[in-house]
Amino acid sequence: MTDYDPRIVDLYDLDNPDGPDHDFYRALADEAAAASVLDVGCGTGILTVTLARAGRRTVGIDPSPAMLDHARRRAGADAVEWVLGDSRSIPAGRFDAAFLAGNVAQHIPDPRWGRTLADLRGSIAPSAVLAFESRNPAARAWETWSGGDRTSRATPHGELVEWMEAAEVSPGVVELVAHNLFVATGEEVTETQLLTFRDRAMLEYQLDAAGFAVEAVFGDWNRTPFRGHEALMVFVARAA
Repeated sequence: MTDYDPRIVDLYDLDNPDGPDHDFYRALADEAAAASVLDVGCGTGILTVTLARAGRRTVGIDPSPAMLDHARRRAGADAVEWVLGDSRSIPAGRFDAAFLAGNVAQHIPDPRWGRTLADLRGSIAPSAVLAFESRNPAARAWETWSGGDRTSRATPHGELVEWMEAAEVSPGVVELVAHNLFVATGEEVTETQLLTFRDRAMLEYQLDAAGFAVEAVFGDWNRTPFRGHEALMVFVARAA
């Protein structure tokens, strides 16, 4: 894959700050008394380093060298084992908790998503917790992402002008094109991503097929049960 531009990576934490989603995952790890935690698709490691505890093995894995370079430079990075790769690169051991935060599940297309779940099932202990969030396709969030309007902001790399385009290119698959124009140099960085929107029934079926039992599906980070109309689905499952 084409890696992220380091200038965009530098802005990731500003655009995706620590918040209630991270509180949710930290609480799950603590409630499970997890002695080992796996953060798949850890990105810049903003959540990963806060999962680390004395006596807890914490592993962050991501396929982006640029993201991991950033992660390794942050405070607390020495307490984490960083791994470049995907679920096939999960290090040996049985983890007590595994998380895919930041809508990582939507960045993994089928059939790789099924393989990812199978790899995770083989890497976690019996009854270990698996949690992730995914956008509810019924909410059709991507329809609000396009509009042609350009926004501008100051960054450590100078003024940045941004705009997006999004379109459903096949049922449940959305192509997102993010444009980033660095005004000082006139350089435009364009990033294209394919996001897979799976409904609750499909995700529950895939989890079951991989050997997980769904414990709960929430519609927000306060653990309100998902009722079908919420924009977000938060899954908590156990290794069956």
